[in-house]
Amino acid sequence: MAPRTATPAADLATTVVLAAFIAVLGLFPGVYVGGGAVPIVLQNMGPFLAGVLVGARRAVFAVLLLLVLVLIGLPLLSGGRGGLAPFVGPSGGFLIGWVFSALVSGLIAQAAARRGRPGLPMLLLAALAGLLVDYAIGIPWWAVVAGSWKTAVVGSLVFVPGDLAKVVVAALVAVMVHRALPGRLVGARRERASA
Repeated sequence: MAPRTATPAADLATTVVLAAFIAVLGLFPGVYVGGGAVPIVLQNMGPFLAGVLVGARRAVFAVLLLLVLVLIGLPLLSGGRGGLAPFVGPSGGFLIGWVFSALVSGLIAQAAARRGRPGLPMLLLAALAGLLVDYAIGIPWWAVVAGSWKTAVVGSLVFVPGDLAKVVVAALVAVMVHRALPGRLVGARRERASA
């Protein structure tokens, strides 16, 4: 029996549900620590969780959908933020980084899935890589907005423990989902050998 392929409608539904899920993570309010300009939020887990669950393409589209909705003014970010302001402020680079976080985590998870069901070590690596890409874009952006690399780098240290916990949670959730629903990663199915 040939593996089922996702229909365009199923892909669209998955994208919309993931965008909504990332928005729901924004219901948990951000916490500003030590006078920081960027809040600690649960929502930044959404992009790399989406990547390790469904692969790069659908995860990137889900994040883009969410960010477009935020850009047009819907208050879907943590703390009810929306509009242009979050994109031009200190957290703007982290928001843009979400797209690349979903992309990188999804590509790594898909590559792992091509060799069989992705295990916890590879999903941890995928989620961590997604987080690091977000940092690689967000911290320099914050430094430019703040006018100080020191402010951005030292300010980002407060995120590390919680973000590492989010990486572990995302990988554990992905392992359970892939066990229960194998084949969710687009591009992960092996081609059937010709007879």
